[in-house]
Amino acid sequence: MLFGVLAVHSPELCPLHNKNSKKIFLEIQRKIKANQRKLNILKIVGFYVSVLEHQWVIIVDAKNAHDIEQLCINVGISAISTVKIVPINDFNKVVTKMQSI
Repeated sequence: MLFGVLAVHSPELCPLHNKNSKKIFLEIQRKIKANQRKLNILKIVGFYVSVLEHQWVIIVDAKNAHDIEQLCINVGISAISTVKIVPINDFNKVVTKMQSI
């Protein structure tokens, strides 16, 4: 199942200007890989950053949102950002489903 993870931090906590946030940010990828299997995270589909908006968008294929929540805690994303986890669908699959109704 696909989920969008939307993380937002304040300018004061931006990894570009905050040493602690920078340390966390630079370790995120390694920590995701270290936690991925045990938390049933099937795949990180994409990880995008909007620097000036202080937002991250992560597309995750996982079994459930609770595992993603724990991943965000374990890797430090929740230490510097407010996180929203939403189920998402592939547009083409939604179109196909709607056409069959």
